Order: sequence, then structure tokens, then C-alpha cells
Amino acid sequence: MDYIIELAPYTGYVYPNETVIPWTVLIVVYPYLTGLVAGAFTVSSLYHAFGMQRFRPAARLALLTALCFMIFVPAPLLLHLGHPERSFNTVITPHWTSAIAVFGYAAGFYVLLLILEIWFMFRPYMVRQAQQQRGLSGKLWYAACLGSYDLSAKALRYDEKWIFALAVVGIPAAHGLHGYVGFLFGSLKSREWWSSDLMPVVFLFSAVISGVALLIVLYVLSCKVRRIAVDLDCLKGLAYVLWGFAMVTIVLEGLTFANVVYKGREGIEMIIEYVTGPLLVPYFVLQFSIGAVLPIAMLSYLIWRGTTGRALIAGVTVSALLILFQVWMMRWNVVIGGQEIAKTGRGLLSYQLMLLHREGLLTAVSVAVAPLLLLWAAVRVLPPWHSGKESMT
Repeated sequence: MDYIIELAPYTGYVYPNETVIPWTVLIVVYPYLTGLVAGAFTVSSLYHAFGMQRFRPAARLALLTALCFMIFVPAPLLLHLGHPERSFNTVITPHWTSAIAVFGYAAGFYVLLLILEIWFMFRPYMVRQAQQQRGLSGKLWYAACLGSYDLSAKALRYDEKWIFALAVVGIPAAHGLHGYVGFLFGSLKSREWWSSDLMPVVFLFSAVISGVALLIVLYVLSCKVRRIAVDLDCLKGLAYVLWGFAMVTIVLEGLTFANVVYKGREGIEMIIEYVTGPLLVPYFVLQFSIGAVLPIAMLSYLIWRGTTGRALIAGVTVSALLILFQVWMMRWNVVIGGQEIAKTGRGLLSYQLMLLHREGLLTAVSVAVAPLLLLWAAVRVLPPWHSGKESMT
């Protein structure tokens, strides 16, 4: 019955099996979440691995954000599967030529890495909580400390070394994790809209800007909720990172489109018809003009004028929100757009987004919001902005 509901209207000549679009909005959410993870970890690494002190106020929040979103990265795929319990088969009996099987191990390794880095980072805080709390709460904090109350200078230096090592290892792990998603799409030769050698690079750079943009919004919002001043030096540093990577990303996206057109392979006429027709507003207006050009122009103006104070906070935050929207539209136009172009090269389909469905809009929004709720709980247990000796790491 689901397949009858999901039938896509089409024009021109299409294969019978193409009347059902298998990768729905949930598969749009999947690369979007992985991108947020990679970008958030990038900000954390700028401080913990490269020693950029201006990012210190947001470094811990960035790491917690990466973990909370990473936990929910597999959720869209599991919901998409008819039998999600069978996903464990890819780990138990892996097929090494399958990118999805490799992803299971890569994702598991990265989650473990994040947990370890967060543990070393918050270990002094957990020790103090275990010493101060009584009853069940104290016992839980004691278990979290693994029974060690050592806060000597030697122990803290040991923690710092582990944090640095894990941050360095995490840089290729985080970016490789999202580069794999672009590799997955770019390696599908049957889809002309996807088959590009630049696809992994585009996904990687768009991941960085989406994660940095999310962190800007979360950091500013957390400061407003706690009624403390936003660290303008940190915010301006994040704005520089967002601005630089955004300019590279828009160039790469333009090169990807130009590469597809220049090759002029079979089916290019239908791609041009699609881009100048149904995809005109989502691609050129929403993704390119509003989501990319406008925030880059805003950030360029703010940096050129040397803007500070509330104007800087407002401008950077609005630019970050626009970047988040741009990356979402990019994911949508890639995942859904690639399936709306028939493999025959002589037809177009139209994806019908439903609200109440196993793979509908409500489910997708719930998956996207769930990491934010987990992050809200995480910062209450492990506050990333507390002061004291433990904040030196």
C-alpha cells in the first residue's frame, strides 16, 4: 500500500520502476545531520588541536553538539529500512565492497572517539561532582569517573595530551565520515545529476559551513538564555571560518554544475530542462541566491566595516541561519533532484512530500529536532561553559 501512495507523477518516458522515488526526505536529513557533525567538530579542533584561543568559549559546546547529532545520524537510515533490525548484519557479516557496510564501522569508531574526548575533557568536572554529591547521584558521578579522583597536575596534563591526540585523530575521521556520503552519491553512475568527481568535496565543504553555522546559532542562543555577553572575538572568529568556507563551497558547487554541463553526456538535455524548469526556484533562487550569495555578501560587509556589538551578533546569526537553509536546500536538490530526472534521459518525475507518513515531513522534522533535545539534556549534565580549573582543557 505504501508504494501506491508514494507513486510519483511523471512526464515523458520513464522506466516503470522509477514511478516510485525510493530515497525520500529522510535521506535528505541523513547527509544534513552528518554535515552538522563534521562542521561542529571542526570548530572544536580549531581550539583543541590547533590552539586557536579565540574559539575556547565555544569549543566544549561544539564537541557536545557533534556527539548529540552523531548519535542520531543512523536514525534516518534505520527509519527508511523496512526491517531496521537487519542493519546489524552489515556489521556482523560485512560486505567490504559496500560503502554502507564500511560506514557502520566508521560511524561506530567516530562515536567512540567523541565519547572518549568528552570524557577526558569533563573528567575534572565529574570528579568535583562526585566529591560534592551524595546518595545515588554521587555514586553515578563516581562511576563516571571510573573510581579515580586524581586531579593532580600530572593527571591534568595527561588528560590534555589525550584530548589533543583524539582531536587530531578526529579531524580526518569527522571529515572522512561526511566525505564518504558525497562519495556514495558521486559513485552512482546511473544518475547524471550525481555522478561527479567533485561530489565528495562539495559535501565536505558544505558540511563544514553547516556545522559552523549551527554552532554560531547555538552559541549566541545559549548566551542569551544564560544572560551573559557574547564573546565577540569568538563570534568574529566563527564568522571568518564561515565566510571563508562558504566562498569555497559556492565555487565548488558552481564547478560541479559546470562539469556536468560541459561533459554533455547522454541525458544532458533533460538535465538542462529540469534545471531551467522545476528546479529553477529551488536551485538558483533559494539555494544559490538567498542561501549562498546573500549570507556571503552580509558577512563580507560586516568584516569590511569592522562591525561590532549587537549589529555583529545579529548579522552573523542571520547569515548562519541562511547558510543552514542553503545547505538543506543543497541536500534536497541533490537527493530528491537526482531522482526526479529519469534514467532514460527523456522524462521527469515529481516527488510528492507527505506529512503523516513513515517517511513523511513530520518524521523527518522529528529526527532533525531530536539531537537538539539531547543536546539540551547534555549541557545540563555537562555544562560546557562553567569556569574553574577544569576549563583549562
